[in-house]
Parts: sequence; C-alpha cells; structure tokens
Amino acid sequence: MRAYQVIKSGALPETVNASIPTPAEGEVLLKIEACGLNFADLLMAKGTYQDTPDAPFTLGMEVCGTVLAQGPGVTTPAIGARVAVFGGQGGLAEQGVFPADLCQQVPDGMTSEQAAGFQVAYGTSHLALTRRAQLQAHETLLVLGAAGGVGLTAVEVGKALGATVIAVARGKEKCAVAKAAGADHVFDASADITAEVKALGGADVVYDPVGGDAFTAAMRATNREGRILTIGFASGDVPPIPANHLLVKNISVIGFYWGGYLKFNPEALTTSMAELFTMFSQGRLAPHVSHVLPLSQAGDALELLRSRKSTGKVVVTP
Repeated sequence: MRAYQVIKSGALPETVNASIPTPAEGEVLLKIEACGLNFADLLMAKGTYQDTPDAPFTLGMEVCGTVLAQGPGVTTPAIGARVAVFGGQGGLAEQGVFPADLCQQVPDGMTSEQAAGFQVAYGTSHLALTRRAQLQAHETLLVLGAAGGVGLTAVEVGKALGATVIAVARGKEKCAVAKAAGADHVFDASADITAEVKALGGADVVYDPVGGDAFTAAMRATNREGRILTIGFASGDVPPIPANHLLVKNISVIGFYWGGYLKFNPEALTTSMAELFTMFSQGRLAPHVSHVLPLSQAGDALELLRSRKSTGKVVVTP
C-alpha cells in the first residue's frame, strides 16, 4: 500500500510502498477513506511535537474508514462499520491499524471527509470550553485564529453553548468564514485587538490557538475572573505570562491538550465526542472542509496548513 512517512528523523516525509499492517490485540484494520490534517502534523514531521513517534512512522493523526479486519479479542466495531478514530499517527495511508476502543461510529449524514476532520478540532473546542473554561451561556467568548482548524469550531461550539462570540481572523475571506460560522462580532487580526474587544465589553473566556502578541493583546481585554485557554502557538511564539496581571484581575490561564486525555482520562474524550455527534445530528454543527486532496498531494496539503491558506480543515483522501 501507499503511505506518507517520515523515514528517518529530520528527513522530509515521502510517499513509500509499505506493507499492509496486521491488527494486534485490541486493534482493527481500516480501509482509510479520509485523513484530517492538523497543525501538529507539521510539528511531528519536524520532530518537534511532544508525542512524535520514533521513525519510521506514517503521518496523519485522525481518520475515517471502514473496518476490514479485527485483531484478537475485538468484537466491536464490526467488520464493514464506518468509523472515525484518533490514532495519533498512521492516517496518511491506504490502510492502517487503530485501537478498537477509540473508534466511534460515524453519524448518518456525515461524509467521510467531515468525519476525518471532526475529532481533534471539535473535540478540542468542546472539551476546552465546557470542561476547562466552563463557558456559560451569558458570557462573551473571544476566539483568536477563528478561521483555522480549531478556531472555527470554537466559534461554532461557543454559539451552540449560548455565548456571545467575538472572532479574530486574518483577511476578508477568513473573517467572512468566521462570520458564516455564527460569530456575533468579527474583526481582522491586524486591528487593535485590545481596543476592539474592550469596546464590546471585554472577554470572559479567550480561546487562543495562536499565542504571541495576540495572546498579550487578548489578555489585556479579558474581564475580571476571565479564563484564557492556551490551545496552541501557531504564531511560533510562546508568550510570557505576567503573573502579577493575573493576580490583579483574578484571571486564570488554562492549559489544554486534547490528546493528553487519551493517557489519563479517555472517557472524557468519548463522552465529549458523543455529545458532539449528537449536536451534528441535530444540525447545530456544520463542519467546514476547505480543501480535499489525494494522497499523492499530501505534501501540498500540509503546505496549505503551513502557509495558512486553508480555512477549517484540510483533508487527504487515500
């Protein structure tokens, strides 16, 4: 089969002919129909991600596919079932093995492309906003990077939870995407974030996948007893946090890493995902996939993320 792999640490990924894996105990073999890309895939390709596997390994953290075979001890999901799963690697290939207990049945009406890009982005926003920040319906949510893979889902989930959403994105096209996702207020990232947000009454919760100067500007516009979620650092700049400012305004800065729950509380992920699939089935969520490319263009697909030319999700279809 074809697979897009990092052959050795520090080398550029490449498409190779690989052996079809055999599912071990507790695993299923999937025919991969679609693989959703994430910013973490770029970091993993460079070897700078916190959970980078030892080379060689196949890139692609989340997939949708059909069960072809079950490993020893597996009874569900059944052969022929269409499932979505976050495996952390192995998605950019024609077939792959994944933990059976992490597989989720895909709702009727959800395409494979939508399902492949659903888990990390929506799961991150839902669990961060509900479990960690405890966003309330009467509060104001500020979303940075609001047209990106996770940012756009934060806009949607925040609105579904009843919050007033302020979205910050770069360029007219991305601002329009955030507005279409339900944001109440939208402005360009080149604007004075602090002044714009303060003029709207400030933010009770900040969702920040960007970091850098945007974090600092958003913190200045955060209301007393506000919560700032650090989701990632797409700007490449990890901001210093002035603890004295947190003290004076009673602000909390909350770290959030969705994948970490796989190790210490996987039930939190499955419960959250079940709620999200229900929200999708009710028509409350509309996954946005801006680009779908074949496996032969996996490098181009990753470049769309690197150059920030995508909105929502980029998906590769083996």
